[in-house]
Amino acid sequence: MMIVMTIVTILVSMAVPLYQRSVLRAKESVLRQNLFTLRTVIDEYTYDKQKAPQTLEDLVTEGYLRQVPVDPITTSNRTWKIIMEDALTSVNQTEPGIFDVRSGSDKVSPDGTGYSEW
Repeated sequence: MMIVMTIVTILVSMAVPLYQRSVLRAKESVLRQNLFTLRTVIDEYTYDKQKAPQTLEDLVTEGYLRQVPVDPITTSNRTWKIIMEDALTSVNQTEPGIFDVRSGSDKVSPDGTGYSEW
């Protein structure tokens, strides 16, 4: 019985880190996809309306998104870090809007870059 328990313990101790890494990779993949989608929709909105959106909710109210996607690292759709465009380089200089969006997480990915830099 002790041998079986020892073998099970060894197998579990090997499986847990693999599982945690696969969960992290899945979250990173979802983050990349959400960032790609948000950036594409911001560009489409800016092209269509000749001005950038003021908030991410503008994308929802105008029908470009059903809802603001969740940042999988922070597990919230309210933590996105919004990067506003410079008034001098904006499409509509009287109303500069969202230029880019990044994760609001302060965590660092396994490759050493912060998720907020993606």
